[in-house]
Amino acid sequence: MPATQPTILATSGGYRRGGRIRLEFHRLVHHAVDLSGASSRTPRITHLGTANGDQRWFNADLDEAARSAGFDLSHLNLFSMPGLDDIEGHLLEQDVVWVNGGSVANLLAVWRVHGLDAIFRRVWEAGVVLAGVSAGSICWFQGGTTDSFGPELRAVTNGLAFLPYANGVHYDSEEQRRPLVHRLVAEGTLGETHCTDDGVGLVYHGTKLAGAVTEIPGKGAYIVRRSAGDGPDSAAIEERLEPRVLG
Repeated sequence: MPATQPTILATSGGYRRGGRIRLEFHRLVHHAVDLSGASSRTPRITHLGTANGDQRWFNADLDEAARSAGFDLSHLNLFSMPGLDDIEGHLLEQDVVWVNGGSVANLLAVWRVHGLDAIFRRVWEAGVVLAGVSAGSICWFQGGTTDSFGPELRAVTNGLAFLPYANGVHYDSEEQRRPLVHRLVAEGTLGETHCTDDGVGLVYHGTKLAGAVTEIPGKGAYIVRRSAGDGPDSAAIEERLEPRVLG
């Protein structure tokens, strides 16, 4: 059952330390499943680890997390070649696509080589929920801030742009993130930017922000806009959104 409208869940979370296993899916991943409407059968999720080079050990961790959660999890590996003949057909059969973090610059380059930019747009329009964490959040936007190029954060501006905004992740846990977002918005490098503290996700129906959710009480989401006017007097204005606590 696809979602009733194109849906994206863009997050800075989704995992937690497990009890008997290394990690478990936290409430944001479960919320992505809820958004898909999959309720009468085992939810189907495909994970993409492109941004970290399709690390097989991490795939194995997610396999254990999926068994614990009761999900039917598959992996779309692109290294050293795509693991599926019919990528689009496979993705259209899923309830959720979950994209892991890492290098968003490398992710975008590899996806475009394999035509996934066009495929994901059709999959999104068909009602498969697109979701992810960090790089797996930024990719759906016009751009954002990234450490893809080195330890000093920089702007990335060639995202898939399904959503007509920029994205700031790990807003409360990495000290460079907030001031860089403010500077890039003030100077016009990034447009309106939607940001998440760790543990927070933003829900979009179509291209409209429908709300914020969190798996960690007390965390926030933010909209950063440029003040009216141009030139050196422009500044960034930040608005905090209070997320709904999941669970």
